[in-house]
Amino acid sequence: MTDPSSSGGALSGLLVLDLSRILAGPTCTQILGDLGAEVIKIERPGRGDDTRGWGPPFLRDRDGRETGESAYYLSSNRNKSSVAIDLASADGQALIADLAARSDILVENFKVGDLKRRGLDYETLKQRNPGLIYCSISGFGQTGPYAHRAGYDFLIQGMGGIMSLTGFPDEEAGTETKCGVGIADVMCGMYATVSILAALNHRHGTGDGQHVDISLLDAQVSWLINQGAGYLVSGEVPGRLGNGHPTIVPYETVPAADQSFILAVGNDSQFERFCEIAGAPELAIDPRYAKNADRVRNRKELVPLIRKLTIEKTAADWIALLEAAGVPCGPVNDLGQVFSDPQVLAREMRISMPHALSGSLDLIGSPINLEKTPVSYAKAPPLLGEDTRDVLSRHLGLDDDTLADLSDRGILDLGPEATHKGQTKP
Repeated sequence: MTDPSSSGGALSGLLVLDLSRILAGPTCTQILGDLGAEVIKIERPGRGDDTRGWGPPFLRDRDGRETGESAYYLSSNRNKSSVAIDLASADGQALIADLAARSDILVENFKVGDLKRRGLDYETLKQRNPGLIYCSISGFGQTGPYAHRAGYDFLIQGMGGIMSLTGFPDEEAGTETKCGVGIADVMCGMYATVSILAALNHRHGTGDGQHVDISLLDAQVSWLINQGAGYLVSGEVPGRLGNGHPTIVPYETVPAADQSFILAVGNDSQFERFCEIAGAPELAIDPRYAKNADRVRNRKELVPLIRKLTIEKTAADWIALLEAAGVPCGPVNDLGQVFSDPQVLAREMRISMPHALSGSLDLIGSPINLEKTPVSYAKAPPLLGEDTRDVLSRHLGLDDDTLADLSDRGILDLGPEATHKGQTKP
């Protein structure tokens, strides 16, 4: 097997040691892998990343039987090599330290202090590798009164405020609601990626690595964006608006004769065109609604009027009429509709990769489009330990006898040692 980073991507030649699991860290390292870095994912022998068991759904093999590969695990672990090492053992810790000495980047999401007890903290590892960029992802960061706590996406969505803004208001029988995906984890992984790339640029000029400290709570608070800034400016705590927008009206789902659709009026001229198409031009010149700021102040009076108008036509009719007039609108798609949408397909956001168990595997593509160094899909999410032999022989020079001895003692899991071919996003 060859180095997965040999695809010529923007980060080709970089070696990433991935000690993370679940979603935030794996999101980060998958992005690095898509960009061409070689990513070594360290997993527990016999068990692996917790998310391997987070199903159903599970990938089915060629005979239609469920495998041990969950869709959750498959979502964020492509372009990685799985190396199964017992991190609790002294020999396993020594192997990981040796890999860290050869790596450019290390990503971990252990509880604060766990890796220090094992001699795998930044201060220890940088003695052998001063250029190491060591990224710690945690629930609450390496400092502060909550640093010792474990953090999970759902918990962070609640503590970080996004749940207080998501859901319908009390008067509409609503309640606080988390996002339908682990968005706190995903955004934390993205901030971690940006931070690592910034640290790489610093290293280009100085040769020095550094410790990157990223937390789910910090990341969650940072993407409160306009709502967070609105509170800091006004001192007023915003409430839940369902699908409405706090500072733009109308900008929400509205009912049609058959189903809801999205009406996203971004300025006064768009509102005027909507009113003309809806047969209510008087609304556009009504001083209560003519300007966006007035529409926001008077949303409780205006929105019911709009809903009485939109109920008269089907969603498809509204979308056709409004698109022709340049008024932003659209459907509310389920995931079946998303992954069959011609624009989604044209942008290659649904990809297919070869997989050892199923033959082929459909995954979500990368949104990154680089003209000269495109992302690549070099390797499907690996089976547990499938690359242990290859990686440790290639990077650490371990021979077959040594690997067999470590395996016999439970330090390593040599896995099925399957290989997958890949493809490149043009």
